[in-house]
Amino acid sequence: MSIVIPSANEPTPPADNTDVSDSLMFGTPKERLDFYRREIHYETNLLADRTNAYLAAQSFLVIAYASSMANTNASWGDLFTLVVPALLALLGIVSSLNAWPGIRASAAIVGHWHFKQKQLLHSEPKFGHAYDESPLFSEHESSEDRYFKSLRFSMRSPWLFMFFWTVLGVFSIWLQLSTSAKL
Repeated sequence: MSIVIPSANEPTPPADNTDVSDSLMFGTPKERLDFYRREIHYETNLLADRTNAYLAAQSFLVIAYASSMANTNASWGDLFTLVVPALLALLGIVSSLNAWPGIRASAAIVGHWHFKQKQLLHSEPKFGHAYDESPLFSEHESSEDRYFKSLRFSMRSPWLFMFFWTVLGVFSIWLQLSTSAKL
């Protein structure tokens, strides 16, 4: 019996059985479930961090906007309150547009790991059944609708702030133009 060693010039054929590589990476369904849960936890924290940073930036813009609208300087206050609040509103819209892809990507990754978890629980009948009987975990809590509802605030925040900044920008321009027309 001779052993054939492929030369460096010959490509090695890909492994046909991906289940073997999965079983080597994850010893048991429980290990796979733990891995999925760690990934869900990590990505959810990343989404929360992105949302928190976005909301902090928006709160500073709101404070700057309110302060700029309160300018009462007689010599340059009218021009300042016409230009600066509109620019801050534009900055709020642009930052919302830039925050949206990262928030959407994080939410999609969380959805991916929830899908993988659900598939695992359905593919392992004994494991999935034990999971469903446990009072801490059930299909009800891990449904797609439930996790999507938990992501709703993060997903909607950029759109709500874009609408908010559009209204404030139009309002500040309208207010300054209408008061200067009366003078």
